[in-house]
Amino acid sequence: MDNTTEGKWDSLPVKLNDGITQTLNELGFTHMTPVQSACIPLFMRNKDVAAEAVTGSGKTLAFVIPIIEILIKREDKLKKMQVGALIVTPTRELALQISEVMGQFLQKFPQFRQILLIGGSNPIEDVEKFKEQGANILIATPGRLEDMFRRKADGLDLALSVKFLEVLVLDEADRLLDMGFEASLNVILGYLPKQRRTGLFSATQTQELEKLVRAGLRNPVRITVKEKGVAASCTQKTPARLCNYYTICRAEDKFNSLVAFLRQHKHEKQLVFFSTCACVEYFGRALEALIKSVTIHCIHGKMKHKRNKIFSEFRSLKSGILVCTDVMARGIDIPEVHWVLQYDPPSCASAFVHRCGRTARIGNKGNATVFLLPMEESYVTFLSINQKCPLEQMAPVSDVVDVLPKVKALALADRAMFDRGMRAFVSTVQAYAKHECSLIFRVKDLDFVALARGFALLRMPRMPELKGKNFPDFIETTIDTDNIRYKDKQREKLRQKLLIELKEKREERAAAPKRHNDKNKAWSRQKNRKDRRRKTAAKRNRDEGSEMDDEDMKELLKDTRLLKRLKKGQISEEDFEKQVTAGPKSQRKTAAGPSEDPPKD
Repeated sequence: MDNTTEGKWDSLPVKLNDGITQTLNELGFTHMTPVQSACIPLFMRNKDVAAEAVTGSGKTLAFVIPIIEILIKREDKLKKMQVGALIVTPTRELALQISEVMGQFLQKFPQFRQILLIGGSNPIEDVEKFKEQGANILIATPGRLEDMFRRKADGLDLALSVKFLEVLVLDEADRLLDMGFEASLNVILGYLPKQRRTGLFSATQTQELEKLVRAGLRNPVRITVKEKGVAASCTQKTPARLCNYYTICRAEDKFNSLVAFLRQHKHEKQLVFFSTCACVEYFGRALEALIKSVTIHCIHGKMKHKRNKIFSEFRSLKSGILVCTDVMARGIDIPEVHWVLQYDPPSCASAFVHRCGRTARIGNKGNATVFLLPMEESYVTFLSINQKCPLEQMAPVSDVVDVLPKVKALALADRAMFDRGMRAFVSTVQAYAKHECSLIFRVKDLDFVALARGFALLRMPRMPELKGKNFPDFIETTIDTDNIRYKDKQREKLRQKLLIELKEKREERAAAPKRHNDKNKAWSRQKNRKDRRRKTAAKRNRDEGSEMDDEDMKELLKDTRLLKRLKKGQISEEDFEKQVTAGPKSQRKTAAGPSEDPPKD
């Protein structure tokens, strides 16, 4: 802990409230981290703060403590519906975590109430809870908070409540912008008073974040906390006590290596990151079947109501596996994570740093590794230069066994698993195509056959990237995949019903007579065909030196023009017939000469 601390709490230039000091002792926080010692005095002296610090450096306490101190020292005490502090964070998991920390401190200050406004629940319930209990501290995600500002018709005037705001905190501010919350943030900032203290906390600095600093803060104090022992010109962005590795393995061996590694570290707490929600669903289920006596949870961004419960359960575990997407990459503090495994490299390089930061937090030791294909090894050099994140090669995983036949058996036993595998493969290829490092991660370099084997697919999926390609080296299952049934009886019943309807439609189309007769075609199409024939005959006659005179040619052209006008809807069918048949018909000549009928008397 020595290299991550900046003295005890009583060494601060401002004295902390006894209730805060007591809570810190109860939680075992005897020393400050650098970001805490830098931010807390500035906040308490009414300065705006823009802080950049490596992930896991204790940023949460750096704003929770000054928020409580500022509200305690306020001259006019806050009433039930008056909001004194607002904390905005990108994900509901991070909001829950901050709320938990805040709650521990508020036990000593019952005069303040906090409320959590996040997605995954009915907004009307949040409105009623706010009206009934009130709140002085809001912890929220941007989407739900913006929605609450528009609930005046439901009896909640949040715009009025925040007029008493003293402190605004944007946690993981760069991530807020990355996730497309810029529009929501602008709406929210429009409701807030200009006279306030503002803090922006993040692990990385971006151009977009710099714009937000200029727009939302007044003469901010900028704080950059660096790892000790690292040169300022080469600032390491990951915790100093993190051992960061990479391992090279072929696409068809990748999942086998992951399973072997997880089996060898059964008694530890591990996070496994995948690039897409579909991969979490598929590989998460596969791991549940393959690794026994271990608690395995899955979390991704498309989960709505279960995420909060799963996150809380995993945090409380001593050992277990959490299979997740980048929704768990930022700011989340999960106690005692031993390993962070990146099965897929993230789509943007900065996310790599944040994923690794889920371990080795607050001075503890931790380990992280990323699985790379042989053609992706140059990514290691890229991370070292671009993210100041050096990696060390890890020895290949030992005692690897082939578990892919078991995964195939799972797909054959339940169509739901078969579907998950197909979706996971497609989503991986599509994510690969959108990778930020497009010079390293190129779809055209992917070995689709090896990748499909690594996914334990029963057949190649139908997708644009594979269109027109043949894969003779991929051995598909001899079983007709259409006959694989869902274990869920209701779902299978519905599928069978849809298959019958589809079969009937095909039979109807096959039994329908093929109509080639012009009489069965639309009148306009018949005329169109006659028109083409006339034009062809006229051209042939001209080419052969036809004796058709100019009058005949004019009449033919006139009929053609009329037909075009009819097709464009400029004249009616009745007008067309009248104009075609009207007037004296010219005496037509034929190639054989003039008519031989005798003249009439």
